[in-house]
Amino acid sequence: MISISAMYATSRNRKAVKWHTVIVGMFVQFIIALFVLRSGVGYDIFSFISELARSLLGFADQGTSFLTAGTVPSEFGQGWFLVTVLPAIIFFVALVQLLYYWGTLQWLIQKFAVFFFWSMRVSGAEAVVAAASPFIGQGESAMLIKPFVAHLTQAELHQVMCSGFATIAGSVLVAYIAIGVNGQALISSCVMSIPASLAISKLRYPETEETLTTGRCVIPEDDEHRAANSLHAFANGAWLGLKIAGMILAALLCILAFLGLVNGLLTWWGRYLNINDPPLTVELIVGYICYPLAFLLGVPRSNGDLLKVAQLIGTKLVANEFVAYNLLQTDPAYADLSPRSRLIATYALCGFANLGSLGTQIGVLSQIAPSRAGDVSRLAISALIAGALSTLTSASIAGLLVTDQAAYTSPAVSG
Repeated sequence: MISISAMYATSRNRKAVKWHTVIVGMFVQFIIALFVLRSGVGYDIFSFISELARSLLGFADQGTSFLTAGTVPSEFGQGWFLVTVLPAIIFFVALVQLLYYWGTLQWLIQKFAVFFFWSMRVSGAEAVVAAASPFIGQGESAMLIKPFVAHLTQAELHQVMCSGFATIAGSVLVAYIAIGVNGQALISSCVMSIPASLAISKLRYPETEETLTTGRCVIPEDDEHRAANSLHAFANGAWLGLKIAGMILAALLCILAFLGLVNGLLTWWGRYLNINDPPLTVELIVGYICYPLAFLLGVPRSNGDLLKVAQLIGTKLVANEFVAYNLLQTDPAYADLSPRSRLIATYALCGFANLGSLGTQIGVLSQIAPSRAGDVSRLAISALIAGALSTLTSASIAGLLVTDQAAYTSPAVSG
């Protein structure tokens, strides 16, 4: 309610808000949460999907074993990001490109898109991007509507970016599962955040223009980049996966190094100001800034959990969710988080809303439609905030509904 009130208070045009879209979006998010988190059937379905995602990691390990020593994946386990996480990303992206060539992915996205199109009364372009974002990521989902991007309204551009910020892509989802994050929580968060992103974006930036894709929900054919056959599609996917993995590797290296540099300077300055316990760091500063957010999500104050979760949320917004999840899973400072706090943190971090992704969104959309670069840049910050709030609403609902928090805060175990 607070996030809805905040978006309405800062809405660009409160009189133009279509409450049907907002109410249905939040209702669908809650219904999905009930199905996933409170019903045995929903739990089993998402547990099965999570186990399939974990199985993909095993297939990627076979390729890693060939390129290295056969014992490397089992020996290093989750200890080496380079040999356990990045190969899974490359393999998953190649597989997604193959499914896209066969038409399987478009069929699945189309079904999701049609549901949101008719139930929430959004344009076809918005429905397609929202439905595709959890599957193929923020940049690739915009490519699905490439012919329409130059003609999108301001509200549609806002929604396209908001959907990308609110969820994570399948390629990085398997990476988070590889470092020990619970797959059911990740997958359910992505699904819950789709309708929430549509609702919150339309509340923050309601539609006031005539949209080109009103009344139709289609995914245009991309003949320019179409593969010649399945082998060509898989090879293209492997190359794209390598580029994505390389980008993630370089981004993490630079971000972590830069955070270390800033923390070193802040710690030195803190000693000068006699701020030593705890040391003055970026995590401490963003933790106090995000403290009210963690409190509103329902994080308990016991054992310092409130500040710790706030620090994770702040780190995710300033750096990225990779860094935050890595801290959650490996940093001893977060090892004693209660199951409830860990659950809320897992859901709250499950989105691309961070400063690095801001540049990615602006770059991708500006490249697709150079004439809209100015509009994209003006709307990006608003879309980032709306996307972050969409993810946080999923975290608050999960904290409200889940009774067995421990089941969603540890990796699924193969049966």
